[in-house]
Amino acid sequence: MRVAHNVFFQLADGSPARVDELVAACQKYLNIQPGIVFFAAGAVCADLTRAVNDLDWHVGLHLVFADKASHDAYQDDPTHNRFISEMKPNWARVRVFDTYV
Repeated sequence: MRVAHNVFFQLADGSPARVDELVAACQKYLNIQPGIVFFAAGAVCADLTRAVNDLDWHVGLHLVFADKASHDAYQDDPTHNRFISEMKPNWARVRVFDTYV
């Protein structure tokens, strides 16, 4: 069964330059691991403002893995860990939503 891994980053500095920096880092470090069948990263759609829209974040990362084993290997991947060490200083809050799909 596939695993959808959705991560929502609220940044300490949510300026456009820092948002772009995080999106670029996602693209550089987080779409190269084995077992990824879908990857996307981008800024919040701030112009979608229905009452149900959660806008309390800056960057969304969306991955679908072939299976749980691929997801688990990704978590320990050195490139994933490098992404965390480089980008974490600007994270105010990170929320992760994992779903079997």
